[in-house]
Amino acid sequence: MTSTITWQYGSSNPENATDLETIRQWWADIEGQEITWQQRLIPENGDLSQINWESQKFDEVFLIVNPQLRGITLYWSKPKSDQERSITASKLELDPLRQQLYVFSQSQTNIVIRVEFPQVKYRILDLKNPEIAVGKSGTILLRDPEQLLEVKVSLTPEKLEQLKQKLM
Repeated sequence: MTSTITWQYGSSNPENATDLETIRQWWADIEGQEITWQQRLIPENGDLSQINWESQKFDEVFLIVNPQLRGITLYWSKPKSDQERSITASKLELDPLRQQLYVFSQSQTNIVIRVEFPQVKYRILDLKNPEIAVGKSGTILLRDPEQLLEVKVSLTPEKLEQLKQKLM
């Protein structure tokens, strides 16, 4: 899957506008879903890997309503609230694999916000009657010619034996 998608205010990266559009679409697509909203101080040395993202009492979990990105400002509401909230970003980082958006505020430069789903949601590929090929050393290949999808599964000998037992 794709690595982190980053948009930054004033960047000369030729992909900056495309990255912002990708993030805008992701933000809009989380409409009506339960999210976790976490806000943390950025360490003085700027090393984000030092941030403790374990759940804390001031973290919020809520259904997001009407998420929009207009210009470089994120807008959203909470259920049963007429109040539209917003934050203007200086930088946005989207991790599409983990479904996490990191928001760096223009007004609070020492804060990072992480928006994510409370539970990991697996992407499901539904293959109807795929072609099956088995390779050496526990490799299984599933092909769906209608969807032009190919899934390669590499199993350890233990997992291959486990699969055989479950198929019996």
